[in-house]
Amino acid sequence: MASEFQERKLQEMFAAFDADGDGFLREADFRSLVARWERLPRVAAETELRARLESLLMGWWAALLERGDANGDGAVDMGELLALVDELPAMVATVTATAETVFEAVDENGDGVISPAEHRRLVETWNGRPVPLDGVFELLDLNGDGHLSREEFALLWRQFWISDDPAEPGNWLCGRFAD
Repeated sequence: MASEFQERKLQEMFAAFDADGDGFLREADFRSLVARWERLPRVAAETELRARLESLLMGWWAALLERGDANGDGAVDMGELLALVDELPAMVATVTATAETVFEAVDENGDGVISPAEHRRLVETWNGRPVPLDGVFELLDLNGDGHLSREEFALLWRQFWISDDPAEPGNWLCGRFAD
């Protein structure tokens, strides 16, 4: 079962995905999430990337519904989501593969790295609103070169979804969450 740390992290993610704020994740919430991502310039401009991103997000919704909808009501509540946390370490390859599509969506200028400004857009798209990011990018930039490479991003993405270690920087990839 999810640790207290993972629960705090996932509560923020859950709230960001719960577009109507009703305390449940439903297909409509994921459709709203797709619409937020489609506003990113590169996603809007590239039909193939848009289709890939929609397939990715709706695929995660289908998997979440299949594995997490314990009572069969077509919705996933926070408790049902937390029950899935133990499955994520066995899905490392799948989780990592999603990082590539997200990276391409966020790499607005296509230069193969994510700048601090592009990271900010990722977080704002993820959360559906601006959030405080003071000092976050510096934690994520593992080699201190001023941007996130594909390799750094993939590692951070895995840490965000799977880590139970508060010291791992990937936990902050999608913004700060309540301590």
